[in-house]
Amino acid sequence: MQTIPKTLCFLSILILFSCGDEATNLPTPTPTPTPEVPTVTPISPTTGNEQYLAEKSGYIFDQKKLPTFELNLPPADLTKIDADPSAEEYVEGSLTFEGETISQVGIRYKGSIGAYVGCLSGTNWANPSGRKTCTKLSMKIKINWNDPEARFYGLKKLQFHSQNNDDSQMRDRLGYWFFRKMDVPAPRAIHARLLINGEYMGLFALVEQIDGRFTRQNFEDGTGNLYKEIWPLKSNGNPFSEREYLENLKTNEDENPTAAMIHNFAQEVANANDNDLQNVIAKWMNIDEIMSYVVVDRTIRNDDGAFHWYCNGSDCDPHNFYWYEDPTNQQMHLIPWDLDHAFENIISNVNPVTPIGDAWGVISNNCQPFNVGFFGPKQRSAACDKLTGGWASFTEEYAQKKQVFLADVFSEERVNEKLDEWAAQIYAATEEASQMHSDAITVAKWESSINTLKSQLRAARNK
Repeated sequence: MQTIPKTLCFLSILILFSCGDEATNLPTPTPTPTPEVPTVTPISPTTGNEQYLAEKSGYIFDQKKLPTFELNLPPADLTKIDADPSAEEYVEGSLTFEGETISQVGIRYKGSIGAYVGCLSGTNWANPSGRKTCTKLSMKIKINWNDPEARFYGLKKLQFHSQNNDDSQMRDRLGYWFFRKMDVPAPRAIHARLLINGEYMGLFALVEQIDGRFTRQNFEDGTGNLYKEIWPLKSNGNPFSEREYLENLKTNEDENPTAAMIHNFAQEVANANDNDLQNVIAKWMNIDEIMSYVVVDRTIRNDDGAFHWYCNGSDCDPHNFYWYEDPTNQQMHLIPWDLDHAFENIISNVNPVTPIGDAWGVISNNCQPFNVGFFGPKQRSAACDKLTGGWASFTEEYAQKKQVFLADVFSEERVNEKLDEWAAQIYAATEEASQMHSDAITVAKWESSINTLKSQLRAARNK
């Protein structure tokens, strides 16, 4: 994984002195009062006419704009979260956008292991700890911090991804754009400038939060259950208990929820024989949608996603995904998440941890855990999972979707036009960050990385 160099801070001390008889006759200067540091963030009253109350989320995720957001919080609280970002503890602050301020909001750092590598003072990368050592870290803003009904352009949370693992600064935005263009429910993503207490921190990817508001916007009936990072089947092929599913529930927690639907889906898949498996899957899922998901995921080598079954002993499971159950249509939907390591393994396995060892639908080592590379943790073939193996059996549908993807959304002309458009949009912000922060990517390296990304995409088309 890429290591971000630590920012070096230099203090300069100005020593004032005077000599001679005249100095002894100077009047004693009046001390300048030390400004009082606020300990709480004042509440910004609303009039009801604020733009952030009138406009919808599409205003925020406008692909034609590069928005600027400013976070303000008491210096003591900023020092507190900087001292231990991996604690992911909220502190109180305010958010300013286009001249309007909303407060009080919750502010914290966020990230999995990969997001903190090289950016905390702790020495064990597998167990992130210690103080913040990079200028940028991913952040989450909780709009409904004190008021459950508070919304900002219809949103309850904002997520700023640091892109520290992505020198092209394009993976999140491009990957989600691919999924959405192929009619897969996926978050929206744009670039954004972020300031903290007046200091420009750099360019981030603003990625839409997957929550109940997301499900209501993306599904005909968005009132159902949303689960994070629990697969329908255990690695032994059995369903989880309803209690275990509910432990990963992200919506309807306070409404006496039931996990009967996802449990029934898993049970029917587990019980299906080879002749019935496709019919069972087609009953519970939109085949066009899941085939589009697979085509995009495998083409861009999203190897740290739903098809990488990491193993701890004999227990293996994937991560970086959500499941949504539509209660009206009785349909299950897989939603992609966290694409900062997509694309990088297309030409060769450059990441020491993430590469998937199999082609789509292939089983290795008789479904026993195996290693890929010297450093990578053990993994199990995704197709050993009965659900994933069932998807792999839809060979004709997969081939049709791949042909559509390659000919249209993934065509070189269309993708390069989009990348060039976004690059022009963020050029000045990238240059500004490189001039301000020693650990920011240089413009030359960023432009080279975009060219590398284009080469990776060209290689993916030819495979």
